[in-house]
Amino acid sequence: MFMMPPIPEFSQPPPLREPIVRVRELARSFGKVHAVRGISFDILPGQVVGFIGANGAGKTTAMRIMATLDEADSGTVAIKGIDLADDPRAARAHIGWMPDAYGTYANMSVLEYLDFYARACGIRKDVRAGRIADIMAFAELAPIADRMVNKLSKGMGQRVCFGRMLLHDPEFLILDEPAAGLDPKARIEFKNLVRLLVARGKTLFISSHILSELEEMCDSLLFIDSGQLIHHGSAETLKTGTDAQGAASFLVIVSGSPERLVEWTLLQPGWVMQETLRNGARLRCMLTRSEDIAESLRRMVQDGIPVIDFHREERRLEDAFVEIIKSRH
Repeated sequence: MFMMPPIPEFSQPPPLREPIVRVRELARSFGKVHAVRGISFDILPGQVVGFIGANGAGKTTAMRIMATLDEADSGTVAIKGIDLADDPRAARAHIGWMPDAYGTYANMSVLEYLDFYARACGIRKDVRAGRIADIMAFAELAPIADRMVNKLSKGMGQRVCFGRMLLHDPEFLILDEPAAGLDPKARIEFKNLVRLLVARGKTLFISSHILSELEEMCDSLLFIDSGQLIHHGSAETLKTGTDAQGAASFLVIVSGSPERLVEWTLLQPGWVMQETLRNGARLRCMLTRSEDIAESLRRMVQDGIPVIDFHREERRLEDAFVEIIKSRH
């Protein structure tokens, strides 16, 4: 009898992760002011995404729509497959919201404040006390449990708001300028909390003007200008990428005087002298292929330039942001 050969076993690729958030063609206007203009993006589970833009760029409007606190004129937002316009109540179970300013109440302690919001979230009585205790331990609020919430410092107040956001254990957290006004110690503590949340499987969407801090925390960055998305990518891509004219900067360090390097650069197509240094120079390179750059370095050495260091310089995120903005205007 003819026997079919055994079917070979192939290793299966890991399943593609479905986005936890899908934003499509989102738009919102206030009279003649177009705050958000048809933006679209996805956020994957476990990511920390930074949302960057100047004041008035549309960040807070977009975030409020994503938090179900405002309605879009057009477009859609879905959280875990739930369309916010169709079922905002179901979506809120998965969303945590930390605004840039939060309301306080006189004569209410931190513990009472969290208990009030836990009740508002519908957390059952038999689990409420334990849940609040867990949040206070995580956010290190236990030492100030009896302090009046309207008498706290900026940093402590932000911790309370942070804890309030976590009460119903949402998977997707939206934080609007969470580090604004914090002192250096409080900023470090906030970054530590972000790392702990990521370790617990949370997905974070954070707006900030402090680009250097977002660089340390975020997997991906969204730039928004005049209500439109103008960049979506990693900080590493921005720092090692090219400027608006397609050029990158290279630092070349030589042994001895940089005079010969300067003369060599003036004769090379695709290379421009940016700055002469005491022991080298900063060069602007219009070459885009790695092979062409490697060939230039080989030729530089063959021509007798005593190179001891040659590397591509990283741009500051602030510079990359300004360049992208300028290229649009």
